[in-house]
Amino acid sequence: MPIFSTYDGTELAYHLVGEGEPLICLPGGPMRAARYFGDLGGLSRVRQLVLLDLRGTGDSAVPQDPSTYRIDRLVDDVEALRAHLGLEQADVLGHSASGELAALYAAKYPRRLRSLILVTPGTGTLGLPATDQDRRDAAALRAHEPWYAGARAALDEIQAGRATPEAWAGIRPFMYGRWDSAAQAHAAESPAQRNALAGSLYYPEEGLDTEATVAALRELPVPVLVLAGEYDGGPSPDRAAEFAALFPHAEFVVQRGAAHFPWMDGPGAFVRTVAAFLDPDVRSVQAGGIRLAYRTWGDPSAPPVVLAHGRGGSSLDWTGIAERLAVRHRVYALDFRGHGLSDWPGRYSFEFFRDDLHAFLEARNLSGATVIGHSMGGAAALLLAERHPALVGALVIEDAPTMLPLDPPRPAAEQPPEELGFDWQVVPSIDAQLNAPDPAARECLGEITAPALVVGGTRSHVDQEQLAWMAKQIPGGRFVSVEAGHLVHADNPQAFLTALRSFGVG
Repeated sequence: MPIFSTYDGTELAYHLVGEGEPLICLPGGPMRAARYFGDLGGLSRVRQLVLLDLRGTGDSAVPQDPSTYRIDRLVDDVEALRAHLGLEQADVLGHSASGELAALYAAKYPRRLRSLILVTPGTGTLGLPATDQDRRDAAALRAHEPWYAGARAALDEIQAGRATPEAWAGIRPFMYGRWDSAAQAHAAESPAQRNALAGSLYYPEEGLDTEATVAALRELPVPVLVLAGEYDGGPSPDRAAEFAALFPHAEFVVQRGAAHFPWMDGPGAFVRTVAAFLDPDVRSVQAGGIRLAYRTWGDPSAPPVVLAHGRGGSSLDWTGIAERLAVRHRVYALDFRGHGLSDWPGRYSFEFFRDDLHAFLEARNLSGATVIGHSMGGAAALLLAERHPALVGALVIEDAPTMLPLDPPRPAAEQPPEELGFDWQVVPSIDAQLNAPDPAARECLGEITAPALVVGGTRSHVDQEQLAWMAKQIPGGRFVSVEAGHLVHADNPQAFLTALRSFGVG
């Protein structure tokens, strides 16, 4: 357990979890020991978590001057930790009450910050306090839960000014998306982990200079992620959205099914969102209510090409091809829902993937782009070109299913035991459609107006004669077969690129 001395000589402790670039994590409470973070749902596999015990909590020393528990004084402890770690600029995550602490740090030390992550942050010190109505509205979303009546009665007691320890304990189920044994154990540890005296002094009675802080945040030059929980009442998603609007470079995400501790409620969703934000090569866009992660290459002013991966893949599958195409194009590669760093909502179909592609093109203003789709991504691109012919400038379909019923049908697939980079539910959902596809998908091929190239692999499991037939159904479509397996662009990238150049791409 490392220890350092802060500006007034108080010795502060922090805990290192995982490996990689450090991410300073500030615990809420207010003034709760950092161990409640755990490994933040597995985020430690992406970054090294630097979990700071704020003064007077956990393994940190109690200061001589209790006034240093004030949130505005704690800012300098965060700066002392950054200097101690030898970081020119720091990535900082603040949760709950420490979301406000992290925001104050950003306002005071903007040049020492590289990025800011605010997880279900407090908002009151910045003039956006959570209201009693916010909490009642959030509570009403849980009315179907078996524990609701008791928890709602406790909330009513608190809001009536009768905030007993029993009442505070009674509302704990509202803080979690699932009130299961893990959540109950996590909540039960809270009283022993909090410094109640320090918490009572955290917010100064005279308040803070909100106007100056907000003015500084409106000029903050770094990227900011504000992550709210769907069921949280402090802050509610609406209040968190107002908070995010204070920052000029903010991304706002609502984690579905989560409350105040989103890494407990949906660790995978939490880690994917934060990992995508922290990766400098990844961007995210809200498209049709789904957060889609994507990567880019090339000059932003060059003609756009959009790459759509196959089932079980991700935008990374295209790296080699994208780097070659980027010489003359602006290249975008997205992660479809249920894949990579995008949202995994649990429901999948070719039509949903079509809609992802549609929403992505519109969100990025890419109407008229060349769309290159492999396998599942190719099927999504075909469906999009059928439904919205003017949206696609040119179409390349790489070894995609032809939407003829599989003969014999695919049997039920068995989920592998290892962790996957995609949601397994994609497999049975898409297999069902391949076994009994919607005939409209093949009957509408003639409605595609974009020039189209269908590329097959001679060693692929996909019937090449069917691919040739599909190309003939598309006005102006043509077919080329390349010496490769199903992953044509990976098995024989040079031949794939040659086919693209003959089509006028690359």
